[in-house]
Amino acid sequence: MSVGSWLVLIVLLLISGFGGGRIYGQTGAQGSSSSSKSHVKPGARAAAGESGLDAGDVVNGAYRNKSLGLIGKIPAGWVLRTEEMNSRDEQSGTGENAQIGAAPDRTTEGCLSGCSTVLVAAFSRPPEARGEDVNSSILIAAESVAKYPGLKDAAQYFGPLTEVAKAQGFSVDEEPYEFALGSRNLVRGDFHKDVGSRVMRQSTLAFLSHGYVVSITVIGGTEDEVEELIDGVSFAGR
Repeated sequence: MSVGSWLVLIVLLLISGFGGGRIYGQTGAQGSSSSSKSHVKPGARAAAGESGLDAGDVVNGAYRNKSLGLIGKIPAGWVLRTEEMNSRDEQSGTGENAQIGAAPDRTTEGCLSGCSTVLVAAFSRPPEARGEDVNSSILIAAESVAKYPGLKDAAQYFGPLTEVAKAQGFSVDEEPYEFALGSRNLVRGDFHKDVGSRVMRQSTLAFLSHGYVVSITVIGGTEDEVEELIDGVSFAGR
């Protein structure tokens, strides 16, 4: 099984940061249908339709993905960076493919047709804006199961993910475990990392759907903050 995970991508972005982005909660951003959907690229949407996996939209402060039945609340004032993250990965080769030393395997239709993509990424402040507290974040990503030969269930995904987490200086709080979110069962892994006088806490929840392993990663400065972000995730119709 190849070692690659969106955990690497989100950690690198939190550390290095990059410019641009839209702040939700500002006038004209949250209520605009066109602006809230602009983070989904046409190619990704077409490929998502072909694979049966919806790319999803951000509307009225929440990410909604119909094919996954997934809803994720985005706190007011947070910065969306979904399009920038996908564009940066495509142009520079950073992210998953760069970590495993492989050439990008993207198609002309977009990542959802056969590799990986960020479905939504949101930060409590622009990553380049330094602060005293941990830059809380939410990242939902989809990686093709084909990238992990032999992957049969979400629990196996935490093997390579944990390797990457440890390589980035994270400690494992406990072994991955089943986690009920509403009526849906996922697998969850919890990590933490000392950053100066602060502690960065990360939880990743994963499940398999439509030929992809879907990961929901949240980062916060306290356990309560992480749990609050996870509480904002739900599955419609379940």
